[in-house]
Amino acid sequence: MSGIGDLAGGFLRGLGGLALPDPVVRLGVTGLSRAGKTVFITSLVANLLERGRMGQFRPGARIDSVLLQPQPDMTLPRFAQEDHLAALTGDTPHWPDSTRAVSELRLSFRYRPEGMASVLGARTLHLDIVDYPGEWLLDLALLGKSYEDWAEATLSRIAGREEARDYLALARAEDGALDLDEPRAMALAASFTDYLQAARRAGWSDCTPGRFLLPGDLAGSPVLTFAPLPRPAMAGRGSMYQAMEARFAAYQAKVVRPFFQTHFAKLDRQVVLIDLLGALDRGPRAVEDLRRTLAEVLGAFRPGRRGWLDLLMGAKRVDRILFAATKADHLHHSQHARMTAITEALLADARARADYAGAGTAAMALASYRATVEEEISRGGTTLPAVKGRLGDGRMVAAYAGELPEDPARILSPARQGAQGWMGADYQAMDFQPLRMTRHPGEGPAHIRLDRAADFLIGDLM
Repeated sequence: MSGIGDLAGGFLRGLGGLALPDPVVRLGVTGLSRAGKTVFITSLVANLLERGRMGQFRPGARIDSVLLQPQPDMTLPRFAQEDHLAALTGDTPHWPDSTRAVSELRLSFRYRPEGMASVLGARTLHLDIVDYPGEWLLDLALLGKSYEDWAEATLSRIAGREEARDYLALARAEDGALDLDEPRAMALAASFTDYLQAARRAGWSDCTPGRFLLPGDLAGSPVLTFAPLPRPAMAGRGSMYQAMEARFAAYQAKVVRPFFQTHFAKLDRQVVLIDLLGALDRGPRAVEDLRRTLAEVLGAFRPGRRGWLDLLMGAKRVDRILFAATKADHLHHSQHARMTAITEALLADARARADYAGAGTAAMALASYRATVEEEISRGGTTLPAVKGRLGDGRMVAAYAGELPEDPARILSPARQGAQGWMGADYQAMDFQPLRMTRHPGEGPAHIRLDRAADFLIGDLM
């Protein structure tokens, strides 16, 4: 090495002698109900600890060791990695319980840098993985909205839903100009909560406020005792409408904003998991509901590259976002490219905003835990590429979910137009259970493209 190379090498060696803190990167895992957040984190951690199935994770060969460490925030529960992995890989495998509170896990990587940075010797990178309920993620879209705007939009959106029939009848009979009556307010909130629970079971994405579904220690408090009402001609002080308005504002200030500031706004990298196949199964309106909900939620991100000033001042920006359509193992691999293309089209507006702000984005179809094997089936004299998996009753069945269109517009156009069903097509989502698998030493659970996801999210950092 000579000239500039000598100077650069000397500078780097000098840095290596400094007691610089090990870098810490916070990865948020978010998504909507049934998207598989818990399974994603469990399989990702297991496959980063045992990298035999991580061929597309480029830093893998230079990693000397990976350790699970105590989470840095002692006020947060630890993500139950061992319990969730045991549920997936035991003698009677089953899906782990879904996320019900914020939890955290730290992975520490000891690795050898490449290129000029190799003169520094082995380095350490800490990855803090933050898991939180998808129901709370949806609440971020409430920030910046007035109660009137939220109530009118909600009532309009749910007007045609069977699940909302009872609540809408109650809300339309309510005169918001009358004085607050606490039992009536509680009855309205309870009926609206019943609707949200039914909507979540039916697969609708826009189930806000999220804490109505997972209230925790807020159950029964005034901050959760509100519901959307039509605006009366007059709504004076002490009226039912004014009370609902005040409680909505308190929910924003006391519940949503602290969560945003404490957890969400401190993320460096982000995964957004999407149950695309479930939305396709439920029809065009469910797809449009998913598209609209994601566009609103992603408005809460602060995407963009962090400059020197941001680093010095400690400002956080999400500089990489992965949009991942999960359960790719429910389709034959020949359809995965189309699944990815539909995901990209579904998120075009949100991705454009993130790209414009300087954040790196990617979309892909993946399966965090492979629960099927591929095979061909015959139907009507035609051979179809299918998958085979285990149902809840233990039966092994082969399924063909339908052929995804090559042009994503054939999905998005009827969705935006509010079509009742898919023209000339039918998409069926199966509820497969995890299979018993044989893992060789050094291997994590079987997956599809989880190595590529990990490479995009953290590969550049090593």
